[in-house]
Amino acid sequence: MRKTEIVDAEKVKRLIQSEIHRTDETRLHHRLHCILLMCNGSTCAEVAALFDDRLRTVQHWAKSFNEGGVQGLRDAPKPGRKPRLSKRDQETLKRYLKESPRVFGYSQNIWDGKLLSHHVKEIFGVDLKVRQCQQLFHVLGFRRRKPRPVIAKTDPEAQEAYKKTRYPGKKQED
Repeated sequence: MRKTEIVDAEKVKRLIQSEIHRTDETRLHHRLHCILLMCNGSTCAEVAALFDDRLRTVQHWAKSFNEGGVQGLRDAPKPGRKPRLSKRDQETLKRYLKESPRVFGYSQNIWDGKLLSHHVKEIFGVDLKVRQCQQLFHVLGFRRRKPRPVIAKTDPEAQEAYKKTRYPGKKQED
């Protein structure tokens, strides 16, 4: 019987290692596999060499497991920076975004990053850049919309008829 081999093993090894480090869940599974190998008699050095991890890292995992069990192998929470707008302010802003900007005295028909940045500064006293506001749309569950262009000096009824009968990418039936 022929020996089964992995094609392009080095490339596959790098792919698997990147996948292991992708999420907290896969990192935990990787650490558990290392501990399992140590339970079966492998040394920290052998496990580190097998998985291409640093020896000190594997030793740290073994110590953490001995002190805290499986919970000791989990990643510590990574809270990140506190949001500049509180949850309450975000909920208020979400209600505002459901309204037209004209309700708040602006001349635009739709919200964009620049207008939202100005509005947040006026209402909440928080200075957010345009890009942060564009990301805030996504965080609050909104999507960016672009206004449809209006053809100058055309009949509004003809425009409506055109919208109802023409679809981009679809042939017009005669």
